[in-house]
Amino acid sequence: MGPEGTFPQLHLGMAKNSFNYSLDFKKTNFREHPELYRVGVGEQGVLLVEPYKSEILPHWRFKNVEVATASAQTIYAMFEKYLADGDFVGADMARKFLQMGFTRARRYANHKGGRKYEPSAEAQNEGLPYPYSSGSAHKGNPVLPQEADALTSEKAQAAAVFKEYWFRAKDHPEYLTQKQQFRDKYYEK
Repeated sequence: MGPEGTFPQLHLGMAKNSFNYSLDFKKTNFREHPELYRVGVGEQGVLLVEPYKSEILPHWRFKNVEVATASAQTIYAMFEKYLADGDFVGADMARKFLQMGFTRARRYANHKGGRKYEPSAEAQNEGLPYPYSSGSAHKGNPVLPQEADALTSEKAQAAAVFKEYWFRAKDHPEYLTQKQQFRDKYYEK
């Protein structure tokens, strides 16, 4: 049940165990209501799920290798603490921040300005829900060329730091155990 004593409604056509974007994220405390959380795919919900977003986000940085290393180490320590506390949602959110450190640093390694797609001549999809809400393949925008130093730049090196910690987290035996226990307890069969 949700915070107001109601069951969250899934959108028609939404897979029963996918990330539920219809929740009121401003009013939902997922530490108090872990039953509402869904792992989803990749980084889904990383900037929505509280109180974890507010706990982890201040430590998330990828400016260069030194900053990325300190950030990834701090977030990984938080990941381990969440696991030790039996707080799977927190551990999964820390894993998502590590993954996002990799993907965002890679984005800036590939495209110095952080934009992957050519901006459209007209903002034809503005105001539409994800995945049509931002520059994406769904808008038909061409991909900008990759930087010449995309594999060796400072951001590429920062991405490698996050990738190491992300893979360590996603493959952590206790994380995998708690993930299965969480699904067994809260996901519909």
